[in-house]
Amino acid sequence: MYGRKGYQLVKDFASGEKGQLKPFNSKLFDETIEECEQNHHLIQSLIRKMQQEGLDVQNNRNADHYGALVHHLSLIRNKRCLMAYVHNRAHIVRDLAWRVGLELLDLPPEIQEKLTTLEKEYFKNHSVAIKSYMGKVGIELNVDMVPPKDPYIKVRVVGDIDEGIVINDKTTNFARHSMHFLKRTDAEPYIARGQMEELTG
Repeated sequence: MYGRKGYQLVKDFASGEKGQLKPFNSKLFDETIEECEQNHHLIQSLIRKMQQEGLDVQNNRNADHYGALVHHLSLIRNKRCLMAYVHNRAHIVRDLAWRVGLELLDLPPEIQEKLTTLEKEYFKNHSVAIKSYMGKVGIELNVDMVPPKDPYIKVRVVGDIDEGIVINDKTTNFARHSMHFLKRTDAEPYIARGQMEELTG
């Protein structure tokens, strides 16, 4: 069935958990491109055949015309599926910059290994654009959209964090299971990466 590869590619993306990335399916992606190329060659072949027979390609409605039309529609469908696959992955990559952090190293290793080289470059460029804009307007845009009741929160360290982190001009050691009273904006990157948890109540 024509257009099957593109359908399988979109289905592969949709089978993942919403908002979560699966590893880039380069095998199916390449197979979809290959099917597009086959459609293109078959269209050219049918058009050449009609021209050699002296037929009007624009107005003739024989079997070759409809064959070329089927391949053309299949080609368009596959191209739309390829674009949808890339677009939706790019949307998740952009969202990671807001939810997790603006540095590629902020992303957990299990997410980084699911990104292609081009997606990592896209993430870096998107982050640079956000940081540049925030620097110009002087506002941290990647913190809570709803103003918190208290700018300070109590947190517990649940993951490994490098020693000697400087926060508010003070060097702090975040030993596992230790509790701290930090500014929300300082703690949020660690909470987003799963290295801290907010203590409530």
